[in-house]
Amino acid sequence: MGWTANRPARLVNQGAALALPKGLIVSVQAPAGSPMRDPDVIAAMAEASLRNGAVGVRLESPEHIGAVRQRCPKALIIGLWKRTFPGSSVYITPGWQEVCAVWSAGADVVAIDATERPRPDGEPLAALVERARLDLGAPLMADVDSLANGLEAARLGCQWVGTTLYGYTEATAAAQPPAWDLLGPLRQQLPAGVGLICEGGIASAEAASQALRFGADAVVVGTAITGVDLQVQRYSRELQKPVTN
Repeated sequence: MGWTANRPARLVNQGAALALPKGLIVSVQAPAGSPMRDPDVIAAMAEASLRNGAVGVRLESPEHIGAVRQRCPKALIIGLWKRTFPGSSVYITPGWQEVCAVWSAGADVVAIDATERPRPDGEPLAALVERARLDLGAPLMADVDSLANGLEAARLGCQWVGTTLYGYTEATAAAQPPAWDLLGPLRQQLPAGVGLICEGGIASAEAASQALRFGADAVVVGTAITGVDLQVQRYSRELQKPVTN
């Protein structure tokens, strides 16, 4: 399966767990229709991030994962594939096909939605995690929205847990990321060796540092660094408001 046949051991294997590098992971993504959503552009932004201190990158789609892997062969890549299906609100690497594609493209870790919401094909989360571990040997990052779902993902065998979906699920729609009130309890209750990642709503270097103080091992930052489309829109809207003295 492509890259997997010669996959280097870039991560330190600690029994059933994987050591999560401490520091900044940059989410290099671009929305559909954006000129930034080009494999060469994504790969260039990923390389720039890694050259300037990022310990890894988080990438969406097999195409972008493959482009970055070719350009940055030693990079730590957390990969995912956003796909939507009728009857389910799960869209981050929702099923087995997506897990296999992300892994084959060259990701070191596969990020999956690990909330309790029904998956598009009806496959239970536990079965998907087991297949990824046994059939592929793929380490998993669980994107969760709550303490209960984070602990359950770790129990099932996900090596890393991220607060990615806090504020983005039906159950947490009233919450506003960053997940400050979730990091502490997760840090205290996750098993030793399970990495904790703060992702979502980190808009400054100060906030990233605060996430580490609250217990995160690593911090994922996306829009504030690589979200050209959204950042320009935000500035433009602000500048179009009436000027008041």
